[in-house]
Amino acid sequence: MIQIRRALLSVSDKTGLIDLARALHDSKVELVASGGTAKAIVNAGIPVTEVADFTGHPEAMEGRIKTLHPRIHGGMLARRDHVGDMEDMKRLGLDPIDLLVVNFYPFAQTLAQGKSNEETNENIDVGGPSMVRAAVKNRKHVVVLTNTGQYAEFINEFNTGNGSVSEELADKMGRHAFMELVAYDGAIANWLNPGDFHALALHKSRALRYGENPHQQAALYAPLHAHSEGLVASDKLSGKQLSYNNLLDADGALTLLGEFTDCACVIIKHVTPCGVGLGDTPAHAITTALLTDPVSAFGGIVALNRPLDEDSASILSDIFLEIILAPSFTDGAREILAKKKSLRLISFDPQSLQARGASTELRAIWGGYLLQDKDTGFPEWADAKVVTKRQPTPEELAAMHLGWIVCKHVRSNAIVFASRNGTLGIGAGQMSRVDSARFAVLKAEASSISLRGSVCASDAFFPFRDGLDFIAQAGATAVVQPGGSVRDDEVIDAANEHNIAMLFTGRRHFKH
Repeated sequence: MIQIRRALLSVSDKTGLIDLARALHDSKVELVASGGTAKAIVNAGIPVTEVADFTGHPEAMEGRIKTLHPRIHGGMLARRDHVGDMEDMKRLGLDPIDLLVVNFYPFAQTLAQGKSNEETNENIDVGGPSMVRAAVKNRKHVVVLTNTGQYAEFINEFNTGNGSVSEELADKMGRHAFMELVAYDGAIANWLNPGDFHALALHKSRALRYGENPHQQAALYAPLHAHSEGLVASDKLSGKQLSYNNLLDADGALTLLGEFTDCACVIIKHVTPCGVGLGDTPAHAITTALLTDPVSAFGGIVALNRPLDEDSASILSDIFLEIILAPSFTDGAREILAKKKSLRLISFDPQSLQARGASTELRAIWGGYLLQDKDTGFPEWADAKVVTKRQPTPEELAAMHLGWIVCKHVRSNAIVFASRNGTLGIGAGQMSRVDSARFAVLKAEASSISLRGSVCASDAFFPFRDGLDFIAQAGATAVVQPGGSVRDDEVIDAANEHNIAMLFTGRRHFKH
């Protein structure tokens, strides 16, 4: 057990500070604190010694020098069971510090607020991380708390142990403290070296059933201390534990769903859309989404951006699904779906879909990692140009917009046939664009869907006119694509021959 006799407190976040200080004081622990921390403790009527009085050295350089002193670091680094260390403590007149309570200057928050470089730089903490490093190194004898969420656990064990805590708790808190240190320093390094360095500090959020296959272990990790969002913050209401594949599919579903503000349903299978529908009601949207490929929906994931009601649940109750995602579920809907014991019902914050900011994507390859900006938004749509003799009708434009949105989320080469209400045929991941078109037509035919009067979206340009010819034969009357091929003129001529309206966006949306 580690007896706590002296504690040093230096925190930016004062949450829970007074309760902790009072618990320590009540057990006759000597409190030493710096600056604002000392002031807050004194204002609560609790005795405390200022760091400057403890070290005998005044704060200097507007607070840049406070805790950088042998009395501080010596008090934490001394090994209590090491004869040489204890002799040095006595020779130098140092006193042991048994507990360090610290959280760092709010660097990340300052950066997020768009403060000046000078102010951001001033929020690079020096003393706090230095003390944490010392305390963690000597965690066999020193307890370090770096997160306000740890206070309750510490106080409970401290009170139960009559002023002592276990070495196991000290080790646990010390290990966590170094995670905090890495995350903090990583954020600073990223700011100092934009584009040349990328530190990513993650903690294990939860274990998963398995990876892509049952013989592969997997876990979900989340950024340390970042505000929980997306699937990490979602609430699983029922069903068995999630797997790696479940989360990949669920992420794909929510990412596509976030493109829509109208009532929408997205069905995902193997991280690829197999149906998207819009509707006046959730039930209508689900019905439309299921039309595209009801066979592939088997074992898939359904996501809605509206609460799931009884009518919607009744439609889905006869289909084998892995997950249903919705902002909420009515009691009646949950009762209908309760018979499916393995089905996961997951609720999420609908506001988070629209609040998603630009982020990065990280992928591992042999020997390194690929990092890129996420493909967000459709700024190109406002500048899209009609390149054919025939102008698209308002109905075709609405359908092209929907097809273009969905196309971005389909594996390349991607071809999507659509109406203004939803998808009609999806061709994904084929080695040639014309094969993707054939596959999309086959899917539509398998679902008895006519493509006469449909529109078609292509995630990248048509390298030859054969793909455009095939799409026209299938019944499409309008096409949206990025353009940019050396044979654009040939493809435009083909569209004019078929009396097809064609839109060039100038921006492709590959998804590999």
